[in-house]
Amino acid sequence: MIKVAINGYGTIGKRVADAIAAQKDMKVIGVSKTRPNAEAFIAKQRGYPLYIADLSKKAAFEKAGLAVAGSVEDMCKAADVIVDATPGDVGATNKPLYEKLGKKALWQGGEDHEVAGFSFNSSCNFKDAIGRQFVRVVSCNTTGLCRIIHEIDKAFGVEHVHAIMVRRGSDPGEIKKGPIDAVVLDPVTVPSHHGPDVQTVLPHISITTMAMIVPTTMMHMHAIRITTKKDVNREKVIELIKNHPRMGLVKKTAGIRSTAELKEFAMDLGRQRADLYENCIFEDSIYADKKELCFFQAIHQEADVVVENVDAIRAMTGLAKDAATSIKLTNDALHFIPIQNNH
Repeated sequence: MIKVAINGYGTIGKRVADAIAAQKDMKVIGVSKTRPNAEAFIAKQRGYPLYIADLSKKAAFEKAGLAVAGSVEDMCKAADVIVDATPGDVGATNKPLYEKLGKKALWQGGEDHEVAGFSFNSSCNFKDAIGRQFVRVVSCNTTGLCRIIHEIDKAFGVEHVHAIMVRRGSDPGEIKKGPIDAVVLDPVTVPSHHGPDVQTVLPHISITTMAMIVPTTMMHMHAIRITTKKDVNREKVIELIKNHPRMGLVKKTAGIRSTAELKEFAMDLGRQRADLYENCIFEDSIYADKKELCFFQAIHQEADVVVENVDAIRAMTGLAKDAATSIKLTNDALHFIPIQNNH
């Protein structure tokens, strides 16, 4: 049983904690918070021991009825692996602690590739992560891009990818971000950071990415055009999507044509937090002609990296020797069935 500490119990951390708790070969030994808030009470309800970075705040937690198990360093000492889910750029400042303790640790896509020196996607480079001390799980958008690009590359060869990311303005629970009434180029320059990030996992892929932020909180939407080396076949592409354990085909019969309807579908399916771990690729959008492939895919920014964190832990600790084994264990424990099998 691998003991896992979650340093940062927020949007991603709380989801990763629940996903790990569902696994038969892992155990959550603690989560960390910087202040007593609603998420801290959820951690208590889940039975996760609560640790804090600044022990001078212990009285404030206890006054709120939240028992403090100790410091973040205490938590890390007790763990086999630390999942750093602290805000972007904060995680890198925790690395010296993990190094001092000699612990395995993994970071999220908000950190630079250099923090771990290895960027992970379970479908693409699981075996290369086996036994590593440090791993970075790439961002939600990069995760979604890597999954589909890798499959198309294996089947047809990829000459070049052009992807436009229409990104959500903030997560549903955030109240400090926008925009309210604007479409923001983020960045104005081309490429956006997503293309170079894909290349940390798939260095041979030629890719150009552009990104903008829009006033929604639900999901991201990608408009993707891939130039292939061999003639691409639409039926084969659909088959690849259906057969991939982390990709979902939004069938025409579902009548879904928006992120709002996708999230409603996930809620009706009874998914925890209405989370969509898979790429949601719209069947009707798939266009294939000679060496050109185009499609839309929706990415749930709060969820698709969650299952990748679990697989990364298995690779780092040797709990699984190949991606297929780990992915099946993770998916089965979460009762996760890609959406095309539900409509």
